[in-house]
Amino acid sequence: MVFASPVFLFLFLPLFLTAYYLAPSRWRSATILAGSSIFYAWWRVDFLALLYGIILWNWLIALGIEKWRDSSRSKWLLRTGVGVNLLALGYFKYWNFGINSLFTVFIKAGIEPPDSFIEVLLPIGISFFVFHGISYIVDVWRRDTPATKNLFDFAAFITLFPHLIAGPVLRYKDLAGQFKSRRHGLDIFSEGAYRFMLGFSKKVLIADTVAPLADAAFALDSPSMADAWLGCAAYTIQLYFDFSGYSEMAVGLAMMMGFRFIENFNCPYISRSITEFWQRWHISLSTWLRDYLYIPLGGNRKGKMRTYINLFLTMLLGGLWHGANWTFILWGGWHGAILAIERLMGVNPVVPSPLFYRIIATTATLLAVMLGWVLFRSAHIGEALAFYKGMAGLNGIAVSETLRWQIKDIALCALAGGIVIVFIQPFFARYRQPVMLSKESVAIKSEMPIYMQLCAVGFFLIAVSRLLAMSYSPFLYFQF
Repeated sequence: MVFASPVFLFLFLPLFLTAYYLAPSRWRSATILAGSSIFYAWWRVDFLALLYGIILWNWLIALGIEKWRDSSRSKWLLRTGVGVNLLALGYFKYWNFGINSLFTVFIKAGIEPPDSFIEVLLPIGISFFVFHGISYIVDVWRRDTPATKNLFDFAAFITLFPHLIAGPVLRYKDLAGQFKSRRHGLDIFSEGAYRFMLGFSKKVLIADTVAPLADAAFALDSPSMADAWLGCAAYTIQLYFDFSGYSEMAVGLAMMMGFRFIENFNCPYISRSITEFWQRWHISLSTWLRDYLYIPLGGNRKGKMRTYINLFLTMLLGGLWHGANWTFILWGGWHGAILAIERLMGVNPVVPSPLFYRIIATTATLLAVMLGWVLFRSAHIGEALAFYKGMAGLNGIAVSETLRWQIKDIALCALAGGIVIVFIQPFFARYRQPVMLSKESVAIKSEMPIYMQLCAVGFFLIAVSRLLAMSYSPFLYFQF
């Protein structure tokens, strides 16, 4: 089930919220678990067993770590707990990739590989709920949070449907207090409804409208310069509005239940460096990689050269996390290399600078991001190289006839509108107030004027009308 679907909007969400608010407070975690299980099972019932297994495993491991905290058993439990989580993720997400890569090596070595092998189906959202489990047991081992004895609370945290299948990547310690006590009221519910409608409109009216333009450009065998740059721009807008729209909906749905999630995006396309970009893009993942991968690798504590290596490895593995494909690995390596170079050059994204420098730095950063998105979008390295060839003008300059007839005015309008929104968003920052969830994590409270709320309602109604005329509206990040 997806948020941008009639079944979710007109059946699941009203029924769930009714059941949730009618349930006594002590039963609300169980209600979340039941509702989220139905939400997940709408895709496939059989993978609920895997989800429940991951939940029970991490809950028991955390209790063991806390029980034997002062003995060597706790470290072995931590290693075992993380290892099993990674084995589950590795098997389901990377088995097919590993076997296909091995067969390629066989072919190049002149060895005939088997005709076929059993392909493993990727459970939706596994990357997210495995990361949630890992961060929980690590935080318990670090004494950042006590292990919860309430299985329903922990299961509700993992399965909480707003973030279950596409994030944000949350940490139990940020929501532990909210499971014990959270405020419900018309103000936070209406704020959540506003955020949900805003995210829904971003997804349907911008991301879904420019998607055909991006798809058509990337489907070309030999795109011209205009084809390639137009397609890259369309995908840059599509990906941002699709994923930030999903995150906005997740935050809004959580508020409707009284929870506050951390923000996942903060105007990333105005960044002046790749360092700043990763402080603004998919914030929950970048902070997770920093706290549970970069710092354990040594961070910046083992010398300059080790710092550069750790930055590169963190992003390389972050790219691999996004998908089992060499294009994702290269995309992660591209960002990791730039981060290391920026650290070497002493780039500081918070240092004030003249307007001219900010314009040049923002343009260069956005260009680097867009070049990376080509790898991210391409099905294989050959497709990415063909697209780069087009961007360089080696296949001609003007828009090709193949693409010209597929360009719709509405897609161009959505692309232009998305670009405008990207650069005017920072001017609305004054309506957003920080709410501390923990010393590391910040949520946002929106206090929008009534006219903006009415605009959100209007755009939402238009988006719902458009959704009803569409056959299907998947989220890009479901594949990760």
